Amino acid sequence: MELRQLTYFVAVAEELHFGRAAERLHIVQSAVSQQIQRLERELRAELFDRTPRRVRLTSAGERLLPEARAVLAAAEKARAAVAPPPGLRIGTGTRPGRHLDRALAAFAERLPDVPVELVVLPAEERLGKVAGGQLDAAFVRAAEPPPGVRVLPLWADPLMAALPAAHPLAARAEIDLIELAGLPLALTPRRTNPALVDLVVDACRRAGFEPLPGPASGFLQDTLAAVGVRPLWTVVYASHARVLHSSRVAFVPFRTPGLALFTGLAVPAADPTPDLDALVLACADR
Repeated sequence: MELRQLTYFVAVAEELHFGRAAERLHIVQSAVSQQIQRLERELRAELFDRTPRRVRLTSAGERLLPEARAVLAAAEKARAAVAPPPGLRIGTGTRPGRHLDRALAAFAERLPDVPVELVVLPAEERLGKVAGGQLDAAFVRAAEPPPGVRVLPLWADPLMAALPAAHPLAARAEIDLIELAGLPLALTPRRTNPALVDLVVDACRRAGFEPLPGPASGFLQDTLAAVGVRPLWTVVYASHARVLHSSRVAFVPFRTPGLALFTGLAVPAADPTPDLDALVLACADR
């Protein structure tokens, strides 16, 4: 007796139709019929009463059905016992940063056998894939979640000014925004990061000036390359500035209270899985 035969038997018993059972199993009807016949020969009992108009279980088939279901359930349980854990697929940006590194390390301490796969995607795609179930969670900054997704606040990401290393302000320990009023501001296009652009532009206006528009690029490295050779300024996350090295660009903190965006964890709105619960706790521990 094979598990395949019991699977086919249960499908026919539930559908009471060989054709529908074959469609459900994604195989041809003849294969279902052949396996059922082999099972009947092995058990020396007819399991179905077949007529041109209907198919129904015999008394032997009725006795076999709960036992077959139990065997198949036990087989599935055995597979699950030795299968590797499914793990978590987590969306993130191009540079995870030290906060995320620490959160993942804390998660690994809590659940060392659960693998984590980081998927680098734009923020909008991250949120869409959490909503669609292709990602278990995603780290996002100042994001508006779509239906079916909620964002749990995690930590603040301070911003620093990036300006030419030869500029007089580059030697300062910290600066005020108003001191940058005479330099053009090079930012990513608003469509690619509206939260960041709105934060910086609104802060400049509150400081008393309208930022001069500089060249816009969707890539930080291109923007920093321009800052290194022209009188421009931009902003970078402090966590990124720690790993960015350029002799032409200086990174200077803003004077308190400064600028910051909050990072959150986008998760499905439904009740979280135990693995996701552990990830949230690990983020709190970071």
